[in-house]
Amino acid sequence: MQRRSAPRWGWSEEEPDRSIDDRPQPPVWRKRVITIGAAALAFVAGLTVTQISDAATRRRPGTGSAPCATATTKGPATGAAGGSAKASPKVSAAASAEGADPAAGEVPKTDQTAGDLSGGQQNGKNVTNHLGDGQVSGRPRWRRVNPNCPTPAPTNTGGNGATSVPSAGSSNNATLDTLGNDCSESRLQPHTGFQDAPRCVSTAFGEVSSQDKNPTLLIVRAPQRLRVGQAFTLQVSTRNLVRDRFLGAAAGGYYLESAFLTPDGLTRGHFHTACRMLADTRSAPDPTVAPAFFVATEDKGGNARPDTVTINVTGMPTTGTAQCASWAGDGSHRIPMMQKANEIPAFDSVRIPVTN
Repeated sequence: MQRRSAPRWGWSEEEPDRSIDDRPQPPVWRKRVITIGAAALAFVAGLTVTQISDAATRRRPGTGSAPCATATTKGPATGAAGGSAKASPKVSAAASAEGADPAAGEVPKTDQTAGDLSGGQQNGKNVTNHLGDGQVSGRPRWRRVNPNCPTPAPTNTGGNGATSVPSAGSSNNATLDTLGNDCSESRLQPHTGFQDAPRCVSTAFGEVSSQDKNPTLLIVRAPQRLRVGQAFTLQVSTRNLVRDRFLGAAAGGYYLESAFLTPDGLTRGHFHTACRMLADTRSAPDPTVAPAFFVATEDKGGNARPDTVTINVTGMPTTGTAQCASWAGDGSHRIPMMQKANEIPAFDSVRIPVTN
């Protein structure tokens, strides 16, 4: 093996001749900088592609729409803004009371009408129950805030033209992050009054009556049991519903007309009655199965005093459990609006066993 006579690079004459791989290497820190830089470039490139892909799936803003009615990628509010209930909800002592299910979370205290309660963990999800449907003043934690979109203060006026005093449940100076309030940003085709879907309905909600004049409905008489094919009757009572307005759904009157009130402030519309056989009583039914019986009732009657209408129903086709329901509708078949969110809609339902 040859030996170099001159220690040009500082090694002794006993050292062997170095190959290319034996040449001095750059410092370790330089290698790390290069590695980190390459990783950062790869991350930025991936992020850019992700953002472009995400932007391609979002809805384009509608021209001329209000700046506050912006679409958002947030899901439905299920608890505090930015999150849901805690993973391990603490069950109150009241939940251990007789008749309460500890797995269903907290039980409201007597006379408690506001606040959020844990509903426990059900179906793999943390449940939050908004007591009173969030009808509390101030800025409760269920509000999703959008600082660019102030919620307007109540502007309703009374009969004398004076501005009404905001109620305890008003949201003055609060801000809500809405998904929108019209179809300007929807990708769906406009609804035309016929029973097609998915579509976007642009018909205004229309007029809502005061709470003392909100429509209510109750099935006041129904059979306890039936036999297959046996005709029967249901008696339905309504209050504050003037049954003089009906636009045929098959004729293009479905969701076509806004709600309107009579000069006395009562809702104009009609009511529906339907019966269907339940496949089972432990899960929600299939919505694509048509009911065995359905009618819409318009009789030019109804007023602020409750009255009763009798509906003749054809017999049920099979044995099992029949569900019969009645519900009010405005002129275009929507359940009438109510002044407050904690009211039960004008709807009622009964279950009837059907045997041979």
